[in-house]
Amino acid sequence: MRETKTPHRVWAGIRQGADRVDAATPAERDRAVDALRALAILGVVLGHWLVTALVADGGRLRTASPLQHMPWLAPISWAFQTLAVFFLVGGHVATRGYTSARARGTTYRGWLAARLSRLFRPVAAVLTLWTVTATTLLLTGAEFATVRTLVKLALSPLWFLLVFAVLTAATPLLLRLNPLWPLAVVLHVDLLRFGLGGPSWLGWVNVAAGWLVPYTLGAAWTRGELDGRRAGVLLLTGGAVTTALLVAFAGYPASMVGVPGAGVSNLNPPTLAVVTFGLAQCGLALLLRDRLRRTTRRPLVWGAVALVNLSAMTIFLWHQTALMATTATGLLAGHLPGLHTVPDGLDWVAARLAWLPVLTLALAVCWAAFRSHEQGPRRTSGRRSRVVRVHRGPHSRAAKAARGA
Repeated sequence: MRETKTPHRVWAGIRQGADRVDAATPAERDRAVDALRALAILGVVLGHWLVTALVADGGRLRTASPLQHMPWLAPISWAFQTLAVFFLVGGHVATRGYTSARARGTTYRGWLAARLSRLFRPVAAVLTLWTVTATTLLLTGAEFATVRTLVKLALSPLWFLLVFAVLTAATPLLLRLNPLWPLAVVLHVDLLRFGLGGPSWLGWVNVAAGWLVPYTLGAAWTRGELDGRRAGVLLLTGGAVTTALLVAFAGYPASMVGVPGAGVSNLNPPTLAVVTFGLAQCGLALLLRDRLRRTTRRPLVWGAVALVNLSAMTIFLWHQTALMATTATGLLAGHLPGLHTVPDGLDWVAARLAWLPVLTLALAVCWAAFRSHEQGPRRTSGRRSRVVRVHRGPHSRAAKAARGA
């Protein structure tokens, strides 16, 4: 008869696991980098869950946002639109990794293959599942508009991966690029689009140029140019003031995410306002590095950070699917507030906050089902060898979690 685990024993097991991850982490690892990456991923997930609604309208689902009906909630997007921090960390890790690989004699092709394989391995599972799901829905009579809405929402994270992959591939060319150059491109594109009536397609130039700004800031971090507090203070204050001026006097939207039905989106494609806002976020991230290093010295905190990093792409790719699975399942009980209703009041906000634990549980199910596509299959070859790997082996769960992404 199996012994039931008490909460005390479960908690003790969690602490022991966190202690193993902490012990397996190299002393020279900059834990602030992993903490910033984890915060950026979780910010994107929470942001999407809070500003994306799938409204049941007759026999179909359509997307809506509380920012459509309550634009005064725009500051929510300031807290959870954290892509600039992810590109900052990505640029720092990529340029540092490429420099180290080159010093070891690793070829560019080998380095790039290693970087991109971790990035794109989990994508195949998402594409396969949603191809099967969309085909099944269409064959069973679901409206094409509903299927298109679901597929577009589920696959929307892929644009980010494509941009990130392109910038990663271009890393050798970006090692010394000053962030002011791509920032100047964004400025001139917006001047042509909004000031001189240029064609709207010019804005897509900013998809590369806009995210190049924080990415090349990451390269500057690697070069040691952002080590002092002065750089962080300058980026934070300069970016925040510039963004405020652009919103107040240049007609840019206050929301830093796309709002359905809005004439201009700050994010799709990126505008000067979202780029300067990203500079402020990067400045704040740089100022928080020392505090994050101290905080992540606690084994439990570091264990949580390492776990998120180990599953970063799984979390990112499946969080929208978790939202839609919860929404679809909830339809069996009728139109539920905060899940299927129009997001037009504070009652919807309160209800959506109450749904967050359920969405987290749905994401945990997705994580359990698909994490092997990112982490690789678990190895089991006997009890004794498994114990040895947990404590010392380079492929152990503790060692993988310590290495992070």
